[in-house]
Order: sequence, then structure tokens, then C-alpha cells
Amino acid sequence: MAGKSACNVFLLHADTMEDKTMAMKYLDLTMTESVRRAQKQYYGHAGRIAGGPEHDPLGETEVEFIAARDSFYLGTVGETGWPYIQHRGGPKGFLRVLNPTTLAFADYRGNRQLLSTGNLSVNTRVSLFLMDYKNRERLKILGHARIEDARSHPELLSQLSIPSLQANVERIVVIDVVSFDWNCPKYITPRYSAEEVEELVGPLKAKIAELEARLYAARS
Repeated sequence: MAGKSACNVFLLHADTMEDKTMAMKYLDLTMTESVRRAQKQYYGHAGRIAGGPEHDPLGETEVEFIAARDSFYLGTVGETGWPYIQHRGGPKGFLRVLNPTTLAFADYRGNRQLLSTGNLSVNTRVSLFLMDYKNRERLKILGHARIEDARSHPELLSQLSIPSLQANVERIVVIDVVSFDWNCPKYITPRYSAEEVEELVGPLKAKIAELEARLYAARS
């Protein structure tokens, strides 16, 4: 029961809920009793999902979406109970799908705060938020992450890193995917990278240059 579609539509009937956009395990984990109480307070009914699989493997649609991303947001939880959100960026596909239930990326030397790294040493739970602003799509992933020393995994390091920056990789982050959720495009403002803007306006610039050349020739 996964895939991209319109906004999540919950069909609430007492203690059952059918949802066409979420993988089963995602709801099983996130539909807590406090969430159900809030649903009942505001909508009169509460949804419940039980008996989800141990993992929801990524499908072809998810794999293609991840491969096209050049950034994502990573959420971890520290010992104080406070969440920490970190932006990670790189060339398209730097977040690599090793198999349907495993993701990995190279973690380069940065500001030396190591907040996410420290958090993961005591709590392996992570939440990834992947955005495609151009097409107004978003994918959320839940999983367990572990930190590996890059020096101990040369083959994986070579697979995940940019060759010219390989010496700057300190860690490899491996994520065991538990489940995922596609969200609707509602309220997502379309945004475009410089590369995407150039791709859109490039033909217009070429056409303008051609017309200007013709005009100059005619006047001459």
C-alpha cells in the first residue's frame, strides 16, 4: 500500500483506517495512542493500524526518487530528548540505495560539532525528509542508523564518495529502512535550483539570441 498519490485521505470508521499513500509499518509506528486521542478530539474518530510487517522495503518509485535528490533532512534525538534536524547535501544520488531496506551516504568532515553522530551513538532512530520542490513531492523515511569508520570500509567509501573529496570522508552512515510515507503536494511551494532554472530558460535565451542576430543582420 505504497506509492505517490493525492493528499492522504483517511477513511475513519471506529478503530479502522484505510490509507492509500502510506506503507503499513509507517502507520503502525506513528499512529500512537496520543495521536489517536487527538484524531478523536478533532474529528470524532480515531484510526488504527496493527500487524504491519517488520519492514516496508523501498520500491522502484522510491529508489528512483531518492537517486534524483541532491539533499535531504536528517532527524535524530539526543540524550536530553530534544530532536535535532540536519541538512545533508551533495551530488544527485549521494544518498545511495544499497538494497531495498538499506541506505548509506558518506559523511564528510564538517564543523566538528558531531551532533547527529553523537545522538546516533545512544539512539539509532532516524527520520529522513526528502523534498522535490520542483514537482511538489516529498518522501519521509523511518529507520535505524549506524556510524561506520570510513577507513574500515574502503570499498563502500569508494562507492559512496566523490573521488576528489574521498580524503575528507570521516564516517559512513548506514540506514536500515523500517518504513516510508509519501505526502501530498498541498502547500509545497515550487522552487527551482540554478541548474533547473537554466534548463528551463536556456532554450529561451538561445531563441532571443537568434532573433537578435536576425534583427542585427536586417538592420545592417
